[in-house]
Amino acid sequence: MGYRVQLFAPWIVLGGLALVALGWPMLAGDQVADFARSLQAPGGEALLGTDHSGYDLGVRTAQGLRISLAIAVACAVLATLVGLVVGVGAVTVGGWFDAIVMRLVDGVNALPHLVVGVVIAAMWRGEPIAIVASIALTHWPAVARVVRAELLEATSAGWVETARLAGASRTFIATRHLLPAVSGQVLVAMTVLLPHAVWHETTLSFLGVGLSPDEASLGSLLGQARGDVLTGAWWTLVVPGVALMAAALACAAAASSLRRATLPPGGEVWR
Repeated sequence: MGYRVQLFAPWIVLGGLALVALGWPMLAGDQVADFARSLQAPGGEALLGTDHSGYDLGVRTAQGLRISLAIAVACAVLATLVGLVVGVGAVTVGGWFDAIVMRLVDGVNALPHLVVGVVIAAMWRGEPIAIVASIALTHWPAVARVVRAELLEATSAGWVETARLAGASRTFIATRHLLPAVSGQVLVAMTVLLPHAVWHETTLSFLGVGLSPDEASLGSLLGQARGDVLTGAWWTLVVPGVALMAAALACAAAASSLRRATLPPGGEVWR
């Protein structure tokens, strides 16, 4: 029972955060800027205080958490799909194609992810698709390496070569044999990417090349708090900061629990 609690507890926490991110703004209804309520301390009408525009900071943080989690999920899914296609394609074709693809993976992996992300996001500043692309296009090599390593181990067992000798096409082998062999590791890889995506989205928005300030994300809220903290409004930094830490830790713990759940006896999983 204790082992099951350890496995499911992070997912319950992550689900609770998602529920707060969805439910709190819905219950609060539409908000309008009210500069008469600007930078009110926590308590009274606003449980967690207000920001410099007079918005309820708790509601804004919930909205930012929702956007940040949604972007993180989209980034993780897209990066996983790209890495899966590259890894499966490299092993399926093999030979010189595999060698070229892996050198491409090494080249992309050697690039500084944050710098590349800033360049891509700055080209289409304020567009969510640019944030998703900037993170996904710099994180797929890790998935591709995991997929390729797992498939090379699977093909060494001999049953893939047997399918080739039986006349099976590369498409048939990839879809019927290779993809099912890495489905578990791909799911783990996608979950592991979630906290990375949360941090990168927050960093890009904090640096001013992410979402526009009128769209609440954890990064944009933290960016706006830089000036407010100097006036003594500490809650504008603490509230979204705590939400960011909670989201990142919950995603990391969920990934760790999923790794343990898929770990074979005596085996090791991707780190």
